[in-house]
Amino acid sequence: MGLRINDIAPDFTAESTDGTIRFHDWIGDGYAILFSHPRDFTPVCTTEFGAVAQLAAEFEKRGTKVMGVSVDSVEDHAKWKRDIEAFAGAPANFPIIDDTSLAVAKAYDMLPADYYLPTEGRTPAHSATVRTVYIIGPDKKVRLTMTYPMSIGRNFAEILRALDAVRATDGVPFATPANWVPGQDVIVALSVPTAEAEERFGKLDIKLPYLRFAKRP
Repeated sequence: MGLRINDIAPDFTAESTDGTIRFHDWIGDGYAILFSHPRDFTPVCTTEFGAVAQLAAEFEKRGTKVMGVSVDSVEDHAKWKRDIEAFAGAPANFPIIDDTSLAVAKAYDMLPADYYLPTEGRTPAHSATVRTVYIIGPDKKVRLTMTYPMSIGRNFAEILRALDAVRATDGVPFATPANWVPGQDVIVALSVPTAEAEERFGKLDIKLPYLRFAKRP
């Protein structure tokens, strides 16, 4: 069975472009995003890692670390980073781990149902759906997952928006409506009676008995 929301994210130790990393220690007491891709020196992946490089300041503002996972070696990652930085016009300062063994891809259930793994001549098609995102909380629990096929580049503006929504609702009786962005009202959980909610959060905008909006404190 694959990882589910609120499962503890599997810990691992791996070599990376930043040296040896033990995942849970690396996360520390903030949020983390683990994102993977099928192979180095491939076109869609280069645009994706370039997008992450360009968003470095946004992730830092949110107290969130990002880590890339690849099925290639650290040596290849170091060479590929030069391409990423040339394309993005920004330094790729996040670590990319060596997952040539596919140990992390398997632990995080990133591989397609029909995968097979030749020992020689492996191509991106053999690990086609290793294009997955995990948002992980300070308690090392999985907060959100996304999986894309090899042909679809991820929207990192949406990943950033989802991170904002996770952080806005983590540990508080709120949810976010469709298309929510920071600054907009949030939905009060049904577990909080209206009178209590108004005492805690101010006047509610009640659209339906079960759909009550409040300003985020």
